[in-house]
Amino acid sequence: MLNPENALIYETTKGRIIVELAPEMAPNHVARVKMLAREGFYNGLSFHRVVADFMAQGGDPKGDGTGGSDQPDLRAEFSFRRGTTTNFVRAVDRGGATIGWVGTIPVTSQTDFLMERTSDKKVAAWGNHCLGVASMARGSDENSANSQFFLMRAAYPTLDRRYTIWGRAVVGTDVIRALKVGEPVVDPDRMLSVRVLADVPEEDRPTVMVQRTDGPSFQARLKATLEQRGAAFSNCDLAPEGRIVR
Repeated sequence: MLNPENALIYETTKGRIIVELAPEMAPNHVARVKMLAREGFYNGLSFHRVVADFMAQGGDPKGDGTGGSDQPDLRAEFSFRRGTTTNFVRAVDRGGATIGWVGTIPVTSQTDFLMERTSDKKVAAWGNHCLGVASMARGSDENSANSQFFLMRAAYPTLDRRYTIWGRAVVGTDVIRALKVGEPVVDPDRMLSVRVLADVPEEDRPTVMVQRTDGPSFQARLKATLEQRGAAFSNCDLAPEGRIVR
């Protein structure tokens, strides 16, 4: 069951999106989007830049890509330190790295072998920009993320380790791909409301179940996908399934 304190629910003009957050990977960015959601900052803002087979960008109060909140800009969290206690599920080792997931977030990491060689007994890991991943927009300065974000409409690995990933849509990837396209978008789709799921009154709060990446059903899917894709496998080929049960 999705932890309601660790999720955002977007009601948009195209439908509902529920994003599971990744505080282990990007604690400061997660804290920022939760704070802005609780302030009502995102309510009514547009998806002002939406590129087919790439991403949908929003979170700008000016609606033109130049605005932000009154909060200070954030330092980049492009990567994080993964230890033995991190909820990491391995898919495959390749080229000196390990591909898998932290919760529902696709992640690439240095191998466990290197943990014995580091002072903190941890290794570097970073999120992968696959369909549904939520990442923070920024300017040319790596430490300029503020309020704008983008939701991936397709896999785009060249963004990895260049933008901070802070979550992934477990419900509503079809909605993300249905958002009106444009650069800028004419008469854009909007976020009617963005709330922390825990803040939705209990009687109205959807209960969301998400497939565990270490569970038997996902592992069976993983095995079949690895056999089918072979050396071409990417963790973008497979995503944990989420569904609203109430």
